[in-house]
Amino acid sequence: MDKIAKDVGDIQSRLIDHRPVVQGEICYFVREFDEKRGFRESRLLDNLNKMVVETNEQSLPKCSEHMHKHLCEALTRLEAANHMSQSIQQRELEAEQSTQLQVTIDRRKEDWDKFLKEQQRLEEEVDKEHAKAVGRLSIMYSNMKKDLAKFSHF
Repeated sequence: MDKIAKDVGDIQSRLIDHRPVVQGEICYFVREFDEKRGFRESRLLDNLNKMVVETNEQSLPKCSEHMHKHLCEALTRLEAANHMSQSIQQRELEAEQSTQLQVTIDRRKEDWDKFLKEQQRLEEEVDKEHAKAVGRLSIMYSNMKKDLAKFSHF
């Protein structure tokens, strides 16, 4: 009876409890999946490794050489542009100073012209005063001469 109970228990566990079978199938599926996926991932990793090695050995040196070459050119051009901008700035400053100088020169010329006109006016005024003084002195001396001529007959 014991044996019958055990056999019935085994039959029941096989009919009702599918865990060992399912677990076996799962293990088989995982093993198959890991092997196929493992090979695919291994190939992918190998390809990535080749790409990294190729990049490190070929592309990176070319890129850094190219970058160094072009950075030197860019630096040279930048220095030239900086020099040009400084010379333009210097010319603008000189032009501005020249303009200010020209304005000052023009103002000084106007002041000089005004001064000369004022001197001309003063000269004419002095000449008129001198002519009047000479006229008065001439009249005074002619009157004195007449008076002296009156007294010289004695």
